[in-house]
Amino acid sequence: EKDYENAIKYYSEAVELNPDNAIYYGNRSLAYLRTECYGYALADATLALELDKNYIKGYYRRATSNMALGKFKAALKDYETVVKVRPNDKDAKLKYQECSKIVKQKAFERAIASDELKRSVVDSLDIESMTIEEDYSGPKLEEGGKVTLKFMKEMMSWFKGQKKLHRKCAYQILVQVKELLCKLPSLVEITLSEKEKITICGDTHGQFYDLLNIFELNGLPSETNPYLFNGDFVDRGSFSVEVILTLFGFKLLFPDCFYLLRGNHETDNMNQMYGFEGEVKAKYTAQMFELFSEVFQWLPLAQSINGKVLVMHGGLFSEDGVTLDDLRKIDRNRQPPDSGPMCDLLWSDPQALDGRSVSKRGVSCQFGPDVTKRFLEQNHLDYIIRSHEMKSEGYEVTHNGQCITVFSAPNYCDQMGNKGAYIHLRGSDLKPEFHQFTAVVSTDVQARAVL
Repeated sequence: EKDYENAIKYYSEAVELNPDNAIYYGNRSLAYLRTECYGYALADATLALELDKNYIKGYYRRATSNMALGKFKAALKDYETVVKVRPNDKDAKLKYQECSKIVKQKAFERAIASDELKRSVVDSLDIESMTIEEDYSGPKLEEGGKVTLKFMKEMMSWFKGQKKLHRKCAYQILVQVKELLCKLPSLVEITLSEKEKITICGDTHGQFYDLLNIFELNGLPSETNPYLFNGDFVDRGSFSVEVILTLFGFKLLFPDCFYLLRGNHETDNMNQMYGFEGEVKAKYTAQMFELFSEVFQWLPLAQSINGKVLVMHGGLFSEDGVTLDDLRKIDRNRQPPDSGPMCDLLWSDPQALDGRSVSKRGVSCQFGPDVTKRFLEQNHLDYIIRSHEMKSEGYEVTHNGQCITVFSAPNYCDQMGNKGAYIHLRGSDLKPEFHQFTAVVSTDVQARAVL
């Protein structure tokens, strides 16, 4: 029934009653996969195989978990086992071929890598010589590639009709936003006056029609209506290109009052597995995806508001003692490492119990209320706002009010039935005001079928 949280609960009770049944672990592994708890899913699939080495679903789920964690070689080995036992399983064969292709691609990339500084895609572009065909009737940037409010409105309307922005305009936006982002610090610090407010949105995940709905409900971005979008703009949904070009366009239009932070899905591994790379290649070119990848590396990692609220996509750190100054010093222009503050900012999650534990995702950690309290006290902060996790109500307040999660992709993946939410913060008191909304009727499923 897709009620994965309860499935996890009941399979856990079943495991307690009968810890030697491989199927219980295998089925709980599937539920963990559906809720993106890839670390837990991997552990359960491994336990299932320890109990029954002939349990084929265990190999399949362990492979799926490793794929999600970017451990492609380990995944390939298990997919190979499944295909040998079930040669007529079309889904397994497809996954095996997909994984094999990635492993070969990674090997090729390592083989051609050199110690020289990688040349930017921007250096190989000749945007001026790109011609906009006469039969193109869509939005165009003004002279010199200038973004205007008129262009933004026309582009959103164009995208709403599922039409493609001309590649010249897309390249112009990407080149300009890269130039803008690379001048920003890793920790952006802003001050709201008493009368000012800002809207903070969580994951949008390629759900373009829901993004439009946020602007419908809360007003378009402007100098008097600033926004902060807290990562995971792409992947999962079918309109990631439209979402990210819209957000980048507003960043260029309002550079000092429209803010974007990096999420764990603004990374190559995630984009390869969860759709954005394929979408960009289908709608444009592989070269454009490379440029997106470059731009994503310059997105800031955290934002401080009035020195009292800290916003990041994932959460807090695997070790105590991290300061705001440490965040300012992060060299972010890269793919995230497997550990350390940059990894934690993008990947960690809160937990109910004190202390830290192994991440349910298999990356970074989970941190308790005591960890949050110590971090806030050391850095003279009141609370943190993060995203990264689907919440049924669109938001959740935990850790005695010191850790807030906001998620802005309603009916996530067209199946979760959750609400979306955004937060208003006002300079006068910085007290969060939560606004919920439901998914709009979307053609996302049909679009995904076409892609």
